[in-house]
Amino acid sequence: MKFQPYVSIIINNYNYDRFLPETINSAINQTYSHIEVIVVDDGSTDNSRDIISEYGDRIIPILQPNGKQAAAFNSGFARSKGDIIIFLDADDYLFPHTVEQIVAVWKPELSKVHYRLKVVDTQGKFLGYCSPQGSASLSTGEVWKILLDKSGYVSTPTSGNALNRRVLEKLFPIPDEYKLTADDYLSFQIPFYGDVAAIEEPLGAYRIHDTNQWALATVSSTRFQRFVRHDLQNFALLTEKAKALDYEIPADLEQRSIGRLWSRIISLRLNPQKHPVPSDRPLNLIYYGIRCLWKYSDFNWQKQLFYSLWFIWVGLMPLPLAKPAITWLYAPQHRPKLVDWTVTRIRALIA
Repeated sequence: MKFQPYVSIIINNYNYDRFLPETINSAINQTYSHIEVIVVDDGSTDNSRDIISEYGDRIIPILQPNGKQAAAFNSGFARSKGDIIIFLDADDYLFPHTVEQIVAVWKPELSKVHYRLKVVDTQGKFLGYCSPQGSASLSTGEVWKILLDKSGYVSTPTSGNALNRRVLEKLFPIPDEYKLTADDYLSFQIPFYGDVAAIEEPLGAYRIHDTNQWALATVSSTRFQRFVRHDLQNFALLTEKAKALDYEIPADLEQRSIGRLWSRIISLRLNPQKHPVPSDRPLNLIYYGIRCLWKYSDFNWQKQLFYSLWFIWVGLMPLPLAKPAITWLYAPQHRPKLVDWTVTRIRALIA
């Protein structure tokens, strides 16, 4: 008889009572039955705990004071028994066959399996794109080599990852310094402990709303300042990991991530006084961005050209003209239909 791994779905919740029932229901109604559902309520002040109590013994509740994401992950993992761990944000949800499809491709030597998520709004309406955006395939295989070459890889948000318990035991408990970025603490280290597999079809939903920590419902300088600080912390973690494992990293590694450079130039343009990297200048970031696109990205030449023009436009145009280009990239649900139509036509002409 084929081995059936036990799967723990750990839902971390803080004041998401309006989304929580859909999230819990998506976990307990999986077509794969060899699971446990743990709900960690991290000090909610809304109606979340009343909702949790209604599920009785169908879930394992953990009620704790507010300690942020790392504390919720730590509590949930310590209580879990699964061979495979899924950390499910309480504003997201899984599709009914998610776990069954993960188990179908699972191998004990993998560090994780990641899969795409459909992006939905507050009401659960599909916004027409998935996370991650774009046509690039999710990274697979020896992803640690990609990390040491490009300082990042194509992956998904928290809810789009199924993690190997054997690997997590090497990384938990998550330190308090990563209390708001526990997902990236894991994402940047897990690939060093085994190959990564991917499922390209969406297996869940990633919700965009005004209180989501990372997803953009609107474009704001404070959000991009957070992105930049977050990227700096991730890069420090990566270099620390490489040093501990005696790997060499390129001197320009920090300039090889196009996502990091997008965030940097946007943060600088939106509010230069509060930008977290005082030495940054628009011209330097334009240069780094174009260099990264043509030397290190996997984009075809059409996208390389398009995004090169994007860097020049965002870096040099007056802010009222630069902001629509920023919105187009990071908040596609707000793209004017005319802009999308024009871009589609341009791509067709240069293809």
